Amino acid sequence: MFTYIIYGLAVIGLSVSFFKDRQKTKMALTKAWKSFENILPQFLAILVIIGIIFAILSPSTIQVLLGSNSGFFGVIGASLIGAITLIPGFVAFPLAAALLNSGAGYMQIAAFVASLMMVGIITLPLEIKTFGKKAAVIRNVSAYAFSLIAALIIGVIL
Repeated sequence: MFTYIIYGLAVIGLSVSFFKDRQKTKMALTKAWKSFENILPQFLAILVIIGIIFAILSPSTIQVLLGSNSGFFGVIGASLIGAITLIPGFVAFPLAAALLNSGAGYMQIAAFVASLMMVGIITLPLEIKTFGKKAAVIRNVSAYAFSLIAALIIGVIL
């Protein structure tokens, strides 16, 4: 129901914008479409990768590796995968939801998402070049530690 309300508000807002200034609304829709076209190939590739992962890993395997009973090793494994992986946020959260639905634990998913968003092993060389080695390493180590703390907090709360 909430989704329909959001869509309805978007349609109402678009209609108001269209009647207020048709040219700006058309320009905004054109820019939105171009952004969508730019994101679509990456989005589809990531969806294919996620589909392959779920085809290879059964829910029972996910539950063993990332389930609530996987404990410390599941949290560390999820956080390391998150730290190494380079996935945009708009894909990470649906992936996290799918993993939760397949039996992953909240603490493990919190570690995965937090380290995915904050730690950048793949982007570390660029970060070192831009900010210097010391700052880049301190930032990434701090972010990794915080992702583990966030996972622990989620584990205690949920």
